[in-house]
Amino acid sequence: MGFLLLGLASACQLLHDMPGGSVAPPALQILGVAQDAGRPQLNCNRSCCAPLIADGRRDPVAALAISGETGWWLVDATPDIVEQIHAMGEMPRGIFLTHAHMGHYTGLMQLGFESMNADHMPVYCSRSMAGYLRHNGPWSQLVEMGQIQLHEVDEGHTITLEEGLYVQPHTVNHRAEYTNTFAWEVSRRNGKRALWLPDLDRWQEDGSDLQSLANQFDYLFLDGTFYSAKELPNRDLSDIPHPLVKTSAAFLEGDFRAQVNFIHLNHSNPLWDEHSAASIELKRQGHSVPKRGNRFPL
Repeated sequence: MGFLLLGLASACQLLHDMPGGSVAPPALQILGVAQDAGRPQLNCNRSCCAPLIADGRRDPVAALAISGETGWWLVDATPDIVEQIHAMGEMPRGIFLTHAHMGHYTGLMQLGFESMNADHMPVYCSRSMAGYLRHNGPWSQLVEMGQIQLHEVDEGHTITLEEGLYVQPHTVNHRAEYTNTFAWEVSRRNGKRALWLPDLDRWQEDGSDLQSLANQFDYLFLDGTFYSAKELPNRDLSDIPHPLVKTSAAFLEGDFRAQVNFIHLNHSNPLWDEHSAASIELKRQGHSVPKRGNRFPL
C-alpha cells in the first residue's frame, strides 16, 4: 500500500553548517495542530469556528520544531509560518517538507523577495517535491533567486542534524496530485524516536502497520483530521481520505510503546473541545491531542 517502515539507515547525509542559536536539551515542540486551513476556516460560521471568529483567535496549522543544542529545524512550512517561527525566537537552520498540499509548504512564500528575502534556506524534501518547486511558479522563483536551497532526500536516508540527532523520511500513502508524501522520523542517539505523520489515506485493514509503528516509536504524531465520518455532511470524504481517529484508536487498544498524539485536526473535529464525548473517550484510551507549545523531550 506504499507505506514503508524502515529502521535507521546506515547511510548518512550531513547538513551544511549554518549559524544558529543554542537550544538545549534536544526536544520536539508543537507549533500547531490544525488541518491545512487552520481554525477558524474560511466561510465557516458553525459552532466549531464562530467563537474563534468572535474573539479574533486562530489555531495554527500543524507544524513541528526540532530543537537541538545548536539551533532548531522546522517540519512543514505552513500558512502560519511567520507566527510559528517568531514563537521560536530565531530562524530555523532548515525546513523539512512532507508534501505539496496547501498547509505544508505554502509558507515558503514568506522566504521570498517580497518578504524576508532569505539567503539559501535549506529545504529538505523528496525528489518529486523538489521537482514541483523547481518547475512551478511562484516557488521556482525562490529557487532561482537563491532564497531556498533544495536538498533531495530519498526514502531511508538518515540526515544528521547535529551530533546524535537525526531525521529520516518514510514514504506514506496519501493523495499524490502533485508529489509523494513523507512522514519524518526524528531520533536521538541513546534517546527517543518520534514520527511526524500528519497525512495518510488509510491504514492496513487489520491496523497491523499502525501497531508496528506504536511498538517501534516513543512518540507518534498521527493524522487526526477527522474523528468520524459525520463531520462534513456536504463533503464526500472518499475524495479526501484520512484514517478516522476512531479507527486508529481502535487499532491501538492494548499496551504499546508509543505515546500517541493526534494532529492535523480539521476545524469540524470534536476533539477541539476537551469536554466533548470524543475527547473523553480518546483520553480513556490513553491518547491525546497536543497543544501548541507542548514539548516532548528526546
